Amino acid sequence: MIVHTDYAGEGLTEAALAPAPLEQVRRWVDAARRRQAERGDVPEPTALSVATVDASGVPDVRTVLMRFLDARGPGFVTDLRSAKGAEIAATGGVAAALTWPAMYQAVRFRGRAVEIGRDEIAEYFTGRPWGSRISAWASHQSIPVADRATLEAVYDRYAALYPDTGSATDVPLPDHWGGWRIDCAEVELWAGRRNRLHDRLVYVRVGPGDLADADAWEVRRRQP
Repeated sequence: MIVHTDYAGEGLTEAALAPAPLEQVRRWVDAARRRQAERGDVPEPTALSVATVDASGVPDVRTVLMRFLDARGPGFVTDLRSAKGAEIAATGGVAAALTWPAMYQAVRFRGRAVEIGRDEIAEYFTGRPWGSRISAWASHQSIPVADRATLEAVYDRYAALYPDTGSATDVPLPDHWGGWRIDCAEVELWAGRRNRLHDRLVYVRVGPGDLADADAWEVRRRQP
């Protein structure tokens, strides 16, 4: 049975929109985090769906966590040897979306991927739990593996090699582990409304500048 839901969102008007994309995106991310803390119906509020295209022109999408958000753009960490890493390195193009169904809101990013610097990645890596740092060594992301036992055996080998000493530096940063930031050409704010007359307000790049620079962007309304 098909269930039709009428989106009872408040929408979004041009008058309520922040002058530049960074402030607006942060408003919505902060609201999603608050709602999760208060109501628990926005799990993983920074879950980011990332889309790329492979060498055959076939699109691919997967969900990661947005670990960075500043004037340079949203960013995520990954195994650089993974499918998304290879596809991004080959084409440079990337699109991503934050989606909060309970709030009838979503943010879409489109642009080119820029590899995050090693110093920034190293700083983030040392803040991860020990087990997550071991997994970065144990998993060659996207590559087939014989079975679960094989994967866990590799994990155990690295766990023995880099035991948990309680130090942020007890597991070194792998050369193959890094991240990507989206240098945006467009940032779209989608807000659900009744009767499918949703609001789509898009910041389109019209000049040089980052996500905090209002002069670099023009706001356009698109039909739902």
